[in-house]
Amino acid sequence: FQLGNASWQITQVVAGTVRVRDAHGAPPTIPFWLGEAPGRSDELSAAVSRLRGEMAAHLATDPAGERALRWLVDEIGIGAPAAEQLVEYLAAAHAALECLPTHDTIVLERFFDEVGGMQLVVHSPFGSRINRAWGLALRKRFCRKFNFELQAAATEDNIVLSLTTAHSFELSEVTRYLHSATVRPILVQAMLDAPMFVTRWRWVIGIALALPRFRGGRKVPPQLARMGAEDLIAAVFPDQIACAENLVGEREVPDHPLVRQTIGDCLHEAMDIAGLERLLSRIEAGEIRVVACDLTEPSPLAVEVLGARPYAYLDDAPLEERRTQAVMTRRWLSPEQASELGRLDAEAIARVRAEAWPDAANPDELHDAMLWLGFVTAAEARAGPGWNDWLSALARDKRAALLDAPGGGLWITAERLPQFRALWPTARLDPPITAPAASPSPGRQEAEGGEVAWSREAALAEILRGRLEGSGPVAQDALDACLGLTPSEVAAALFALEAEGFAMRGRFTPEAAAEEWCERRLLARIHHYTVKRLRAEIEPVAARDFLRFLLGWQRLAPDARMQGPEAVDVVVGQLEGFEAPAGAWETELLPARLVDYEPQWLDDRCLAGQIAWTRLRPRTMRGNGEARLTPVRTTPITLLMRRHAAFWGSLSPQAESAQPSPRAQAVVECIRRHGASFFDELVEGTGLLRSQLEEGLAELVALGLVSSDSFGGLRALLVPSAERRPFPGAHRRRRTAPHGMEAAGRWALARRSGAHPTGEPERKAFAQASVEHVAHTLLRRYGVVFWRLIEREAAWVPPWRDLLRVYRRLESRGEIRGGRFVAGFSGEQFALPEAVGMLREARRQQPSGDFISLSGADPLNLVGILTPGPRLAALTGNRLLYRDGVPVALLAAGEVELLETLEAADEWQARKALLRAGPTLSADREPAASGKVAASTP
Repeated sequence: FQLGNASWQITQVVAGTVRVRDAHGAPPTIPFWLGEAPGRSDELSAAVSRLRGEMAAHLATDPAGERALRWLVDEIGIGAPAAEQLVEYLAAAHAALECLPTHDTIVLERFFDEVGGMQLVVHSPFGSRINRAWGLALRKRFCRKFNFELQAAATEDNIVLSLTTAHSFELSEVTRYLHSATVRPILVQAMLDAPMFVTRWRWVIGIALALPRFRGGRKVPPQLARMGAEDLIAAVFPDQIACAENLVGEREVPDHPLVRQTIGDCLHEAMDIAGLERLLSRIEAGEIRVVACDLTEPSPLAVEVLGARPYAYLDDAPLEERRTQAVMTRRWLSPEQASELGRLDAEAIARVRAEAWPDAANPDELHDAMLWLGFVTAAEARAGPGWNDWLSALARDKRAALLDAPGGGLWITAERLPQFRALWPTARLDPPITAPAASPSPGRQEAEGGEVAWSREAALAEILRGRLEGSGPVAQDALDACLGLTPSEVAAALFALEAEGFAMRGRFTPEAAAEEWCERRLLARIHHYTVKRLRAEIEPVAARDFLRFLLGWQRLAPDARMQGPEAVDVVVGQLEGFEAPAGAWETELLPARLVDYEPQWLDDRCLAGQIAWTRLRPRTMRGNGEARLTPVRTTPITLLMRRHAAFWGSLSPQAESAQPSPRAQAVVECIRRHGASFFDELVEGTGLLRSQLEEGLAELVALGLVSSDSFGGLRALLVPSAERRPFPGAHRRRRTAPHGMEAAGRWALARRSGAHPTGEPERKAFAQASVEHVAHTLLRRYGVVFWRLIEREAAWVPPWRDLLRVYRRLESRGEIRGGRFVAGFSGEQFALPEAVGMLREARRQQPSGDFISLSGADPLNLVGILTPGPRLAALTGNRLLYRDGVPVALLAAGEVELLETLEAADEWQARKALLRAGPTLSADREPAASGKVAASTP
């Protein structure tokens, strides 16, 4: 491919990563224009339709989906996780649309987008070949009917047409826009403007050897081949690329073999014109049921086509210019929430009605309001504060009068008098008034003796236009009553306003008994208020503000660190289940969060049975079946609350049993015979030397087979007995850390999963409880959780799809908040209620300039995940430096890498913070004795 003036060659595509190298000027071979994607077969489309039909039958009698889930798992043989996702998806769609689209039921869905336009989605599971043809023909019909080009896309199950404010029509009429007898010529004309014709033309002329592939012994570059294709089509089909101003009527397709072949390929390969004609014939015969739905938001089935890929586009507008990008979709919908999509909020309707109705403060403002409102009934005049007096004043000035209409008295202005005279020429006026010589009223009119003459139909349409502008949703019966006209007359005027895109009809008010009419602008505002209330989301913060929040949330900020033995449970509760090297827990992670951390605090909590340490990662094996051992300091260790050990053990991956060495096997056999044993008992029971026993225990810890009551046992194994010194930092308080094996307590075999239930229902309930516990733990750890944030979590953390179900249930119960909290990351996000307030506060905080240094093994080593740039390996010796939530420097393999350009003094301070491996230095660079340097690590 070509980028600028350079050519590049793709060498590898792995897991979404594309690797390229310089092509040294070789011409590109990858086309840079839009291509096509193969459509699914008719048999597969029929199978999809049958599945939806069966699911609709189950959901009609059991909206919760329990019967459908059992049917999918027991009879169809779909795995339980996939079946649960399918039932949730289709149950929400069924609740929103009140049916599921099949080969016998087509659903038309319409909703407003964020800019006031509308999106029309046709749900037709007939495959992309038929949907392309139907979408292109509909697009052409809309263009001719409304004189406005629109964007369209088609997938295997949907068609989307991006409407504008110029499109207003009854939704059920869309299926009658095309007829099976006349759709073919319309599709041919529509296809000529579609990208597929140009693509197929290049293919046909290439196969026919009408375009040279090589010139001068070298392959013709794609961009030059494209130009040659345009030159050739200009010679055989000039109208295809002719200037639109010089075209009159439809394009005349020449009888040329290359053109015939291209059109045939488009109609019968890229599309299925015969299938479309059969589909339209079935609709005309009434064999297919058509369901029309006006919704406040897109249904779950519509989300697919709104985010369709470029190969699904039926026009040449690029992705960034698609009107579908203006649609804000809900993160997830339960069936109960989806059933509310077709209902507008009653409070939003009342609010819009109050905003639309004039709020005059004096006679002049009332006169101006009546100019666009059209008229005010006598009852409305009495209800308005001071309106009767102001209308009397306007009547005395001959600016307004009371018209004796068949439906009752109507107050009108002199400027509107010609329109009402067109309806009632002999109606009495009190007082008599005359219209100004030049009327600003729009409409069909002609000058007669200085006055404006209106036709009866145009006058009634203009009067109703003003009335709809100030009324909000209103039933036709109400308009008939206040004007005293026949329903057929009022309906004809309303249809005229609908045809020009001004008014829309439907049942907008909850529990409305009859069809209502509403001005399009006011209806769009009602939809906006409804959606805004349903979302109720806070403004998302930037990634740097989120990182500042995390530094405080996880007790790493200088003013957020905790102190005292009681704080150990809080910190371990946040870090529960996180995997870090054994040597990092007491040198980096815990001291960074606890002021003056003492190892005895953790030992006491372990001996009290509150906290446990273990290795959950399965042991890796060599090719010969032997265990691949790692040093104890780098062994991945996890701290847990002991009462939750069964949950984590059940989620940890199970691997092939490791074969310890004979020395370690002797220790295992001794513990199995005598149970949990102290170190001296193991020396006596195994007959090993103390140093040999320590080596055996170190091997078993690395394999994840044993653990001790106290963290002191692991601490003693981290440093050889000959090199044991006081705990780092202990010289300040004249104490030594308990490094001896005697302080380890008893050694026991690690229990991987605890006591599990035996019955199938009990096992499912336990597995569900385990996933829920992990979901709650991640919320405690990060405050806000989304899929990108858990990339560094260990393998035993459940997949995001399983966590998603838990978070959605918690959100439905009101325990957590769902929304968009951190900008720049796709997918659903969930937060604890208390975290939302702290997140807002972090956004308002002024930058402090403090440097915060932490280890690469820390959970907040999120560089390259939440921020751009390279990732830092999760090793204890690597370090990361944050400044106001922005990573500014890394220390890896003894080398400092600056990620931000710093001033000389700040750069020196950053390097000092990294190389000192611990302190958090404030921006003023005062010494630690001043109290402005808080130690984040010892």
